[in-house]
Amino acid sequence: MLAKELLKKYLEGNCTEEEKAIVETWYVQHRVKTQKALTDAEQTRDIHQIINYLDTRVPGARKVQLWPRIAAAATILLFLSVSGYFLLHKQAGQQLVQNHPYDIAPGGNKAILTSHGRKIILDNAKNGLIATNGSVAVNKKADGLISYDASQASNTNITMVYDTITIPRGGQYQLKMSDGSKVWLNAATILRYPEKFAGKERKIELISGEAYMEVVHNKAMPFKVLVKGQVIEDLGTHFNINAYDDEELIKTTLLEGSVKVNTGGQAFLLKPGQQAQVNATTHLVSVHNVDTEDEIAWKNGLFTFHNASIQTVLRQLARWYDVKIEYEGQIPDRMFSGDIYRNTTALQALDLLSFTKVHFRIEKGADGHSEKKIVVTP
Repeated sequence: MLAKELLKKYLEGNCTEEEKAIVETWYVQHRVKTQKALTDAEQTRDIHQIINYLDTRVPGARKVQLWPRIAAAATILLFLSVSGYFLLHKQAGQQLVQNHPYDIAPGGNKAILTSHGRKIILDNAKNGLIATNGSVAVNKKADGLISYDASQASNTNITMVYDTITIPRGGQYQLKMSDGSKVWLNAATILRYPEKFAGKERKIELISGEAYMEVVHNKAMPFKVLVKGQVIEDLGTHFNINAYDDEELIKTTLLEGSVKVNTGGQAFLLKPGQQAQVNATTHLVSVHNVDTEDEIAWKNGLFTFHNASIQTVLRQLARWYDVKIEYEGQIPDRMFSGDIYRNTTALQALDLLSFTKVHFRIEKGADGHSEKKIVVTP
């Protein structure tokens, strides 16, 4: 196998454990002592070193000790760009951190539940019962999870009562609804839903943001999600909906089962591995095959990018770190590919981006509490 092919497999997450060991051992043995960002000439030299090194090691890596996977994932980032393959790490970024004493912690489990006109800050609430309404009990099961536990009484002749859960920027949360369906909610998301489903259908509304859902199928009582003029109908499904106000596309991705996307008088039946993309302005619809693991990487603690613009990358970081993004001068024309763990600080994430000549600084308000911002410069 050619080295370039191996590096491409690593980028795409398709390497065997042996192949991962080759790439990561090269990193440990040959790049760990570097303490400064690389110039263009040094990057070009490094690319050739990677290729030459790997060409002598592939195939046959059984004697190469696998570097611990957690450490590798936290410190290594592989970028594919017009210049070639870049194996990037935090070692050089440590110098950058010293020049930026102000850092921003990653997001966490945060949410506000609005129920019967009462607002409950869930991250401050203790585990256990937090609200009741007739036959429905709302319990905080653990940090980051609330559950609606309903009695088995008839669903007929009951009044529908809606709650709203709001995930702020810098937050995430999980919800188990009264029918047993599960919802994972990303930062900057608002979901409205009934405390207990009744009637001939189960209907919720994703007002904005991103949600991954594992729906308990009930043919007699179909599950529907309203989202910005669309109706997503479950046919026995695990799916993800991305519908942020500041994104151009509303994306519905199917992982298991089947969903029907109804929009503008048209209906699109998705198969697993497909994604419906609806332009929020023109309402034009297209269906694509996608890597579903990439689409739900956020749920599994990752930012995953494939040829993403700096604007796309920073919109995601802004939501998770609860910061404002400002650009000074011409916006850098860079495309990014790779993974960043969501449990890293803002500086650690941005230092990885700085290897491709994107410069930044983090600023905070004069009082130390007003809105934080990341300023991007050429």
